[in-house]
Amino acid sequence: MGHQLRVGAGVALVCAAGLALAGCGGGGSDEAGGAGGSKSPARTASPSRPAPGNGKGSGGGDVLPGLPSAGEARKQLSGLTVAKPRPMTGYSRDKFPHWAQQGNKCDTRETTLERDGRGVKRDDQCRAVSGTWQSLYDGKTFSAASQVDIDHIVPLANAWRSGADQWTTDRRKAFANDLTHPQVLTVSAASNRSKGDQSPDQWQPPAKTAWCVYGRAWTSVKSTYGLTVTEDEKKMLNTMLDTCTS
Repeated sequence: MGHQLRVGAGVALVCAAGLALAGCGGGGSDEAGGAGGSKSPARTASPSRPAPGNGKGSGGGDVLPGLPSAGEARKQLSGLTVAKPRPMTGYSRDKFPHWAQQGNKCDTRETTLERDGRGVKRDDQCRAVSGTWQSLYDGKTFSAASQVDIDHIVPLANAWRSGADQWTTDRRKAFANDLTHPQVLTVSAASNRSKGDQSPDQWQPPAKTAWCVYGRAWTSVKSTYGLTVTEDEKKMLNTMLDTCTS
């Protein structure tokens, strides 16, 4: 689901695969968000400012901003419009400008790496040169930038098929760089690329402990931006929310 890469220094992801966890978007062809690469939601999203990195790297559920409770996510899911996927006609990742500058030479990718990791150190160009990240999707831990990607929970191509094809470029830029809602997350490159631009009914995090956070995050983003879901997608999201303990 949203993946871009940038050739940066050592970095990796953080997402605890236990209790409340978190979720990203599009891997492989659509969402490679590793080393290198630049919002206006459907309802109330405006270009996000970089969230201060806490360096905790204590888990996806802890670092993902705006993550709703399971109960709130269920309400959001019930309000989503069910529709068939729109055609990919005219789609291009370039229509979702990323990674946007967030200040102090830091772009969305580097800001996310700082937020999600432990002991992250940057060079004078804001590139992470060291740190530790745990990938929510598969529970693996990394310390090299080449091993992790920044995933868009709801992939750019999936967003295009569910309504973003009607958006302005500014709105798509806001979506691709959203640091206010649970839309970007550091994950292992392997899991991100395996995911590609697939929806929850087509791809699920290998670590089932991540399903609760992933389902909550995906539902929240679709609700925030007024994107549609398919019948199968909604059914799997309900299944994922069923794994939540509270």
